[in-house]
Amino acid sequence: MPVEFRADLHIHTCLSPCSELSMTPSRIVERAASLGINIMAVCDHNTVEHVEVTAEIAKKRGISVIAGIEINSSEEVHILGLFENMADALSMQTVVYENLPGENNEDAFGMQVLVNESEEVLGFNKRLLIGATELSVNSIVELIHGFNGLAVASHIDREGFGIIGQLGFIPEGIEFDALEISYRTGRAKAHEMFGPYSHIPWITSSDAHSLDDIGRSTTWFVMEHSTFEEMRLALKGTEGRKVIF
Repeated sequence: MPVEFRADLHIHTCLSPCSELSMTPSRIVERAASLGINIMAVCDHNTVEHVEVTAEIAKKRGISVIAGIEINSSEEVHILGLFENMADALSMQTVVYENLPGENNEDAFGMQVLVNESEEVLGFNKRLLIGATELSVNSIVELIHGFNGLAVASHIDREGFGIIGQLGFIPEGIEFDALEISYRTGRAKAHEMFGPYSHIPWITSSDAHSLDDIGRSTTWFVMEHSTFEEMRLALKGTEGRKVIF
């Protein structure tokens, strides 16, 4: 029988240069556990290098971690890619890295810190993770689907880096699996603002860059289990599974 799972599907770690250094995988998991979050997705900017360690820590606390990445398109539109396993996520990362120019400037954008389960620093990612890739919105969505993932338009209610704010609309033919509404916009206002896109499933997430941000906006999924495939079915409204926005 389907049950409700609380999910925060947009959390950054200290690997994202705009995130606080306190956002280590271990602290993120502890914060999520304290809030009763069942499912979380690590979605750092243009990289998946902190997903695996977070998933290992979270498993001990009974939290499911979805492998995610927030990709910045050539149009400066943010898109979440969510994947069933690390192999698919790493395949997406390979393409992103191949199309991500530039090197990070820590003084301008912040450090991109890789840490382990014990919060020991393993190194620094030197790529310009905050930058835009050379991939278009359409090609990113197609690539995510090609790697068996779910494509979610990030924070569509934001002017900066949201697809509607950047392009003015969601182009026909781009098949998003869900649209993300940020914590800034209430449910009633979201329906008023984005009614024409109500045929696409909506979720809401924290887009956390600090520990206090985690869980400030979450989505409830009605599913059999807290798995990626169940989430896919819930977004399609299959066999009693559903998304509660």
